[in-house]
Amino acid sequence: MHERRFHGEIERLRTPQRLTLLEVDRVVDFCLEGIRANDLLDAGTGSGIFAEAFSKRGMHVTGIDPNPEMLSAAKVFAPAGTFLHGTVEEIPLKDNSMDIVFLGHVLHESDNIIKALSESKRVTKQKVCILEWPYIEEEGGPPLEHRLKTENILAAAATVGFSHVETIQLHHMVLFRLTV
Repeated sequence: MHERRFHGEIERLRTPQRLTLLEVDRVVDFCLEGIRANDLLDAGTGSGIFAEAFSKRGMHVTGIDPNPEMLSAAKVFAPAGTFLHGTVEEIPLKDNSMDIVFLGHVLHESDNIIKALSESKRVTKQKVCILEWPYIEEEGGPPLEHRLKTENILAAAATVGFSHVETIQLHHMVLFRLTV
């Protein structure tokens, strides 16, 4: 169970090269585009890269992660945030408690993407944003067999019942915006 989850060093998640690949500010801009949002769940917060970025935009950020070491690291980078032990398949929050749910490189690590998207939809009031690796073989990131095809994410979003889905191709990643 959860064999695809990241088990490396926290520092590897925050290298300058990786931060450049993630296009953090551009991703945050796309996630916030067209809505007013105050509360964000960073599901699978990891070292808190996106929790930190959204927090700097004035949002109240809650992060969840199954790894206590990651929660401690995220708290260092986003000290105003709230960080809880949890998984995207069982989000420890009330229905409609967040304006946005953000899944940054988390969906491909999920044991059940339908359950992960259902839980994300349950918790959000407005939208779910998913940042994923493209489905191509490349040197960095997870192996191809752990990556998700765009059509599989879109099919899962339709199954869960999102009203609108957008796919945005970034320089090195793919961003999905799912509206409830």
